[in-house]
Amino acid sequence: MILYELIDYEILRVIWWALLGVLLIGFALTDGFDMGVGALLPFVAKTDVERRVVINTVGPVWEGNQVWFILGGGAIFAAWPPLYAVSFSGFYLAMFVILAALIVRPLAFKYRSKRESATWRKTWDWGLFAGGAVPALLFGVAVGNVLLGVPFHLNDMLMPRYDGNFLMKFVGLLRPFALLAGVVSISMLLMHGAAWLGLKTEGVIAARARSIGRTAGMVAMGGYALAGLWLAVGIDGFALTGEVITDGPSNPLYSEVARGGSWLSAYAERPWIIIAPIMGFAGMAMALRGLSAERDVSTLLWSKLGIAGVISSVGLTMFPFILPSTVDPNSSLTVWDASSSHQTLFIMLVCVVIFMPLILAYTSWVYKVLWGKVTETDVTGSSDTVY
Repeated sequence: MILYELIDYEILRVIWWALLGVLLIGFALTDGFDMGVGALLPFVAKTDVERRVVINTVGPVWEGNQVWFILGGGAIFAAWPPLYAVSFSGFYLAMFVILAALIVRPLAFKYRSKRESATWRKTWDWGLFAGGAVPALLFGVAVGNVLLGVPFHLNDMLMPRYDGNFLMKFVGLLRPFALLAGVVSISMLLMHGAAWLGLKTEGVIAARARSIGRTAGMVAMGGYALAGLWLAVGIDGFALTGEVITDGPSNPLYSEVARGGSWLSAYAERPWIIIAPIMGFAGMAMALRGLSAERDVSTLLWSKLGIAGVISSVGLTMFPFILPSTVDPNSSLTVWDASSSHQTLFIMLVCVVIFMPLILAYTSWVYKVLWGKVTETDVTGSSDTVY
């Protein structure tokens, strides 16, 4: 027997669909609070010393947290090449804006305190705000568009074609439901950032963060509930029709897809997936309670649970679809027809089994070493070693 045949192709596809979700959740749980802190910076810190305290809560860890984003992009490229090609070509301008914001963020971290000028530092502070708020908003908008379906079709050579010109490919993403998803995303990460600041700071900074975090959390819960209602009554879902071949070649045009009904019919077919939205609502509700009660450690953990539940609910609701097409439903990408080869997925899984525990162990060690609050004394007394 060939080694990679030890695991069925169908099972490998599901494993890599789940791993993609794990990587996206890992990015949201770690770099998510970095983005939330950046977006909160102008509002929770009023003096230069306070802003330095806020910045130094994430300064030592943001680069490591961003590795999850790189891993997620690499996983899409290697395990789901059609998804990579179709999504990046259609969301090109949006991706460029996100990357530009993410590029501004490290520049702001590195250059912000290089000069004593108040104008200089304030400019870079707003760069940190943009580096947190813009990706947090646009990632949510992207998820909303995936649920709505994207206007592309595949030709006979499996090359994607999108409706509209270059600019409209970006403007067309700003649909009402997608904007609602963006609001849920940014408010959820603001709550997450507030939970982190509650854990890592003290005094007036922590109090301001908790106050904003409570408002953001209520917006996130309300927006999430509204999005679920909208999906139930106002947005068509997608479904595979005819015979479904789960271990066949990766050619979406071999599948038959119909548009209609509701995405939420998945909960009737697979009732167990209700655990995801329950996690989302429960996690956010308990995080709100923790922000009010100043239970810093548990608040951050509950916030993580809420984010994991919200993201999981999207993937589980859509399964097996990963990028549906509104122009030609038969061009929609699914778990069963948009993956790399059997051998490629197996080799990648072996690499994950070897290296993922090392990444998790090192990350855990870093957070253990950096445990504790950042105070004004820390940043004023160590100007050569902090931001």
